[in-house]
Amino acid sequence: MGLVKRCQNYLQNILQAGVHWQIAALVIVVCGLFAVFGDAGRETFRYDRLLIQEGEYWRLITGHFVHLGTNHLILNLVGLVLVWLLVGRYFRRLQWLLVISIVAAVTTACFWFIDEFLLWYVGLSGVLHGLLVAGTIRGYKVLPSESVIIGIIVIGKLGWEQFAGPLPGSESVSGGAVVVNAHLFGALGGLAAALAIGRSAGDERYI
Repeated sequence: MGLVKRCQNYLQNILQAGVHWQIAALVIVVCGLFAVFGDAGRETFRYDRLLIQEGEYWRLITGHFVHLGTNHLILNLVGLVLVWLLVGRYFRRLQWLLVISIVAAVTTACFWFIDEFLLWYVGLSGVLHGLLVAGTIRGYKVLPSESVIIGIIVIGKLGWEQFAGPLPGSESVSGGAVVVNAHLFGALGGLAAALAIGRSAGDERYI
C-alpha cells in the first residue's frame, strides 16, 4: 500500500472515530448542561413521582440526565465512556438516538407502573445499562465471544443487585442511595431497543 493511500486510510479512520463518538459526546454535553444548574436544577428536573402527577411531565425524561453531585456525574460519564469503548461501534448515530430514547422510555415506564414506591430518581446509570445490553446484543454476530462475556458480567451484576443490594462501595462513591431497579429496568429497555432495531450491522458505515 502506498504512502498516500495509507494516509488517506488513516485520515478516514480518524474521521470515522469522531463520528463514532458524537452521540456519547452529546450525552456528556447534555448532562454537563444540567449540572450547571446545581441543586436547583436537580430539584427541577429529577424524576419526581408526585410532581409528575401534578403535570410536570418533562421529569419523565430529564431525570435520567441530572445527578446527585459532581462525583455521581463523573462516575456515570466514566461509565458512558467505558460503554462506548465496548459497544459504541455497533450502532449508527440515528440508531443510538433511538436506543437511548427506547431505554429511557422503558426505564421510566417501569418506574411508573412497577416501582410505585420510588418517589424520585436521578442519574444516567439505568440508561447506561440499557445501552450496554443493546450494544452487546447487536455486537454478537461481530464478536460473539466478547459479547457473551459482557452479557454474563451484566447478568451477574444485575442478579447480585437484586438479591444482595448495590455493589460494595457504589453508594459511597456516587454520594447517595443506588436505585438498583433502575439498572434492571434499563437493561430491559436495552433488550427492547435491540429487538426493535432488529438486525445486526456492526460493519455498517455511521450516518
